[in-house]
Amino acid sequence: MVHNCQFFNEDCTCGSKTYIPENTVDLIVTDPPYGINGDKLHSHYNRNENVVIEGYIEIPSSEYNEFSHEWIKEAERILKPGGSIYIISGYTNLYHILDALKKTDLKEINHIIWKYNFGVFTKKKYVSSHYHILYYEKSGSNRTFNVESRYGLSERNFEGRSLNYKDREDVWEIKREYRPGQLKNKNSLPIELLVKIIQYSSNENDLICDFFLGGFSTAKAAIGLNRRIIGFEKSESLFEANISDIRALKPGYLMDNLRKPKISCPENQGKYWSNNELSSLISRYNELREEGFPKNACINQLKEEFKRGYWGIEKALKKFNESK
Repeated sequence: MVHNCQFFNEDCTCGSKTYIPENTVDLIVTDPPYGINGDKLHSHYNRNENVVIEGYIEIPSSEYNEFSHEWIKEAERILKPGGSIYIISGYTNLYHILDALKKTDLKEINHIIWKYNFGVFTKKKYVSSHYHILYYEKSGSNRTFNVESRYGLSERNFEGRSLNYKDREDVWEIKREYRPGQLKNKNSLPIELLVKIIQYSSNENDLICDFFLGGFSTAKAAIGLNRRIIGFEKSESLFEANISDIRALKPGYLMDNLRKPKISCPENQGKYWSNNELSSLISRYNELREEGFPKNACINQLKEEFKRGYWGIEKALKKFNESK
């Protein structure tokens, strides 16, 4: 037990059956082996392998389908109703993971593309520079999704575009972490990526699970955000190399550096539109447009005048246009 968290140096499928009761985990974030000779990936990358921890355990491609079905079925068992799971995967064996998910009752929420800042150089085909993030839920209760955990719904950039909308698009451009000379796992997820997932899909003191700890990146992000975590890593060398770093962490160490969203709640937000209000809204919108204001500027002005949220104004305008 470290920081009220549990880490086990053993196989995740057997370990979760032993240590995790069903319906107890709020969020699963995990990056399983890709089944593409990951233990030999160094031949494709220009990096110093002397600082890469040995012991990466790959899954033979012939076993990947059965492997995926086993651990994903176990993930479904331990998730709470309303709990979420994010699976990070490459393309080669993605179909095995999708097939395993289809054999469960988990429901797809989003298929996210994570675009990173470099790929393996190729001469006769396009360079692959993205991973897939499969976001699913276990039905039966309200799913946690903290829509304003990073940006308020009313926040705009200098062009009047929604920062919240941009942050929640399903293509994420997040750079891999470059740590020259530092000891590292062969494939570690950037903390920025994990923080984003954890902010949206969990709350403080929730229980997170990582079936494949690897470099313990998910654990570091979870502890830094005051979440509890339970996880598994089969490789003894990876486990021993990273557990000391976990012990040295201060719970909540990431909290002070999180961006504080600007959240506002207009007086009339969520209230029913009367016919008179709707008529006044349309009339005022047309006036502003005739004066040369762009749509976003009009909506921002109408927010102040009608004391409504941005999306409430936009939906009312859309409903009126569809009714014509």
